[in-house]
Amino acid sequence: METLKKIIAQKKIKGISDYFTLYRRLNRACKEKEPSYDKKMKIAILSSFTSNGIKEALYVKCCALGIFPEIYVAKYKQYTQEILNPESGLYQFSPDLIILFIDAMTLWGDDFFQAYRRSDTSRKEWVSENGDEIESLIEKIKEGSSAKILLHNLSVPEYSPLGILENKQDFGFFEATESLNRKLRADYKTDRQVFVFDYDAFCSKIGKQHIVDHKMYYIGDMKLSLNHMPALADAYLPYIKSMASMTRKCLVLDLDNTLWGGVVGEDGLEGIRLGPTPEGRPFWEFQKYILSLFERGVILAINSKNNFEDAIQVIREHPDMVLREHHFAAMRINWEDKISNIKSIAEEINIGTGSLVFLDDDKLNQEMVRTACPEVLVPVLPEDPSSYLQMLMEIDDFSSLQITDEDKNKGRMYAAQKKRTAIKKTATDLSEYLKQLKTKVTIEKANSFTIPRISQLTQKTNQFNMTTKRYLEEDIKSFSRREDVLVLSLKAEDKFGDNGICGVAIVKKGPEQWEIDSFLLSCRVLGRKIEETFVAYIIERAKNEQAQTLVGTFSPTPKNMPARGFYEKAGFSPLEGKKGREISVYDLNKAYPYPDFIQLIRTD
Repeated sequence: METLKKIIAQKKIKGISDYFTLYRRLNRACKEKEPSYDKKMKIAILSSFTSNGIKEALYVKCCALGIFPEIYVAKYKQYTQEILNPESGLYQFSPDLIILFIDAMTLWGDDFFQAYRRSDTSRKEWVSENGDEIESLIEKIKEGSSAKILLHNLSVPEYSPLGILENKQDFGFFEATESLNRKLRADYKTDRQVFVFDYDAFCSKIGKQHIVDHKMYYIGDMKLSLNHMPALADAYLPYIKSMASMTRKCLVLDLDNTLWGGVVGEDGLEGIRLGPTPEGRPFWEFQKYILSLFERGVILAINSKNNFEDAIQVIREHPDMVLREHHFAAMRINWEDKISNIKSIAEEINIGTGSLVFLDDDKLNQEMVRTACPEVLVPVLPEDPSSYLQMLMEIDDFSSLQITDEDKNKGRMYAAQKKRTAIKKTATDLSEYLKQLKTKVTIEKANSFTIPRISQLTQKTNQFNMTTKRYLEEDIKSFSRREDVLVLSLKAEDKFGDNGICGVAIVKKGPEQWEIDSFLLSCRVLGRKIEETFVAYIIERAKNEQAQTLVGTFSPTPKNMPARGFYEKAGFSPLEGKKGREISVYDLNKAYPYPDFIQLIRTD
């Protein structure tokens, strides 16, 4: 994959033709030497018109991210046939993501230009009929595939045969199209397999007058200009990155001229620019948006060269400061270099540096961090602070296909972690510290409420993850229905707060031998004997069902070394490994005591 990235980096991309060139070069490179990659994605594209260029642009952009894609494009206008035929190329391809792009002109047919030949009642029937047809196609896909489905809504036309009287109609051309969009949004609002892509908003952002190259439309039925295919591929990437567990977790912020205007060491508390004034509003509203990110689960940290007393006074006392001390999981306000601070922040929060986004107005600091820590995303902050907000809104690396209760409370969880760290420093030994926490653990079988979080943890957890198997919600649902599979979630809380669901175990049950398929725990609760409690519970369940042995596997990756050796420490005996895997077995005739200072709450 590194070779593919280098090929892309060497090419200056100016237009769509460069994507076709790069696509051919990347394919040749793959044929000469199979690329090594951690992430891969199979994407199917079904379209109601000629969509040349989207495959090439999306392929290049995925490779640039470190995702090796396989892309299947259905034949021209064959989307219905592909969906309805269970033996079609679509289902043989077994995609991870299916993009269904049906345009408004196709659905309206001849009435696209003569919608008022229809009555108001007929236009309402058009909405119902097309909504039902699309829903039927989606249900058919779901019968044959567990892939995520990205369904385009319709671009609401920019013209009306009635001109300025369009909005005076009881149920007009625009309203009918908008109604179908509302129906699609309502139909799939709670469906975790289907996501409605706002193609109407995409077209508005570009400008609906410019969305089509009319010459190419008449020549080849292209209803989206080739020049806009890379932008459409960009709009798909947040979904793809989320599916590939490539979302970022933490936003690291500079202070002077980033969170507020001016330099506090020179301008003082009263002199910095922050608040409802022309100069202060850009920073004020920038902070408001950052707070909204915090409230959806993005971790915040500070990396600033400053006198600590000057900076913390602003954070604690300035009347227009939106972000306060408790919003930040880590603060490095000192005169150390930004690179050391970045690494220190990641270590304190216990996440990889690849999960960080760093914002700093100083171009030298940007370049230093970008060079020393290439895995950290370092956007170019605009010269004009009035553009900060728009720049941050366009960063899609915090996007997620779902937001769980644990995500929403993540900031508060990290604030509680600070208190745990403080008490750990004062405790005389580890046992005393763990007893002071008064930890409670709740273990329960997967259900409709916990399945989204279980899937999310399998996708995101790297450090303490014994096999790093990634499962979609549909996979977890399938496991949970089986009698021979036990899917468990673990919730942990202590006197400082609730960590939410932070552990997962998937166990395959045999008559005499049980096998742990997945065993993982969020890094923020490691080292508190919670993992031992989880194993003790699994062992107890296996014994109760008359199993004789419990098998655990460790599959090493560059990121899960903290998990190595856990089974052996827990009393498992090593067996001969296979294909790089380390296999251990526990004799269920042996006792495995629960840690005496953890309260286990049973739900079975």
